[in-house]
Amino acid sequence: MRARRSLVTTAGLLGATALLLAGCAEDPADKSGPSAPAAGDGKAKTTLTVGVFGAFGLKEAGLYDEYMAQNPGIRIEQTSIERNENYYPQLLTHLGTGSGLADIQAVEVNNIAEITATQADKLVDLAKAPGVDKAAYLPWKWAQGTASAAKGGATVGLGTDIGPQGICYRKDLFEAAGLPTDRAAVGALWAGDWNKYLEAGKAYKAKAGDGKAFVDSASGVMAAVTGSSAQRFYDDQGKVVYKTNPAVRGAFDLAASFATEGLSAKLQQFTPTWDQGFANGSFATVSCPAWMLGYIQDKAGPAGKDKWDVAQAPKPSNWGGSFLVVPKAGKHAEEAAKLAAWLTAPAQQAKLFEKRGSFPSASATYKLAAVSGAKHEYFGGAPIGEIFAKAAEGVPVAVVGPKDLVIAQNLADIGMLQVDQKGRSPQEGWESAVKAIDNALDR
Repeated sequence: MRARRSLVTTAGLLGATALLLAGCAEDPADKSGPSAPAAGDGKAKTTLTVGVFGAFGLKEAGLYDEYMAQNPGIRIEQTSIERNENYYPQLLTHLGTGSGLADIQAVEVNNIAEITATQADKLVDLAKAPGVDKAAYLPWKWAQGTASAAKGGATVGLGTDIGPQGICYRKDLFEAAGLPTDRAAVGALWAGDWNKYLEAGKAYKAKAGDGKAFVDSASGVMAAVTGSSAQRFYDDQGKVVYKTNPAVRGAFDLAASFATEGLSAKLQQFTPTWDQGFANGSFATVSCPAWMLGYIQDKAGPAGKDKWDVAQAPKPSNWGGSFLVVPKAGKHAEEAAKLAAWLTAPAQQAKLFEKRGSFPSASATYKLAAVSGAKHEYFGGAPIGEIFAKAAEGVPVAVVGPKDLVIAQNLADIGMLQVDQKGRSPQEGWESAVKAIDNALDR
């Protein structure tokens, strides 16, 4: 889950707000053509269709208009379905039948493993598309969009954005608890070890007192810790190993400690009470991917400006990101591959970041001024380009399984939520999650 619309400051420009996909109650298909007519409309054009979920950002950032201006024989039309949970099943159905597909389709990171494992033969190998340079992308992001050797080894998904994580924190609450407020000093508190993050929480509580939460939720901590591991829920042979993987159980137990030590605000993420917590100062820190900065700004409001800041996380971790794929069954697969390559090229990813706040998956952008010089005025002028690029480059190449989202959601919403909100023991929470996951995977 992630926000899909946020603006950041670059060299001092004003930041804006974020839109959370899951907060929308309706899911109408938004069929939108180009924002402005392309040159040469009197001539026959090749119309390329793009299917996305939510306010994906490509159209909103003006990239379609720019491409059409450069390629007057091309017209781009976009269809958007607000929620990915409605969009993705339709995509699988259309891939299965070979009909009803857009020329380019978006795929969320939690679905890309299933796409590469089961649908690669129906998609164009975009590594061969004109202008695509593997070296320009983060290795772990490239790997996520690439099918296994047994499935042909084609790179069927080109990465758009990612969600490298930092730790967002309230400077005023840290100061009141006698902790440093400078972002470098804050990052040094827990550098290299998530257990140090727990110790910082204990130090915070000792000064702030009971009832002063250090983190928003134990589940948020668990997701961040798990995201920094190379092996999580599956092994490299595609076998489900979360039960026996010490990295997963270790992340669960560590996160549970935030609950049992009284360091958690016991909030469930992406709920109204969690939203209110940002404005009310209900917690001092939250694990925050780049896209969450706009969300925090929106929920904390003007009163939170300069109270919030962002520091490096204990270890590099990622939460979120998407891909573009090109179905072979599309009417214009060759032209669509060219467009997909252009939309995900470093220059366009830098523009998407500058205008929409979507952090680039193309590491070649990190030296461009639009990224390297990016600051967020709401967060005290934090050098977010520098902070999140460092995080992105350190994320391990991880195995992503087809049911990662099912496992992660049950660990959080069944297991950890029981520990955090109902006072169940970590062992009881773990056993409940395992039972729910086993039932879900057996269906």
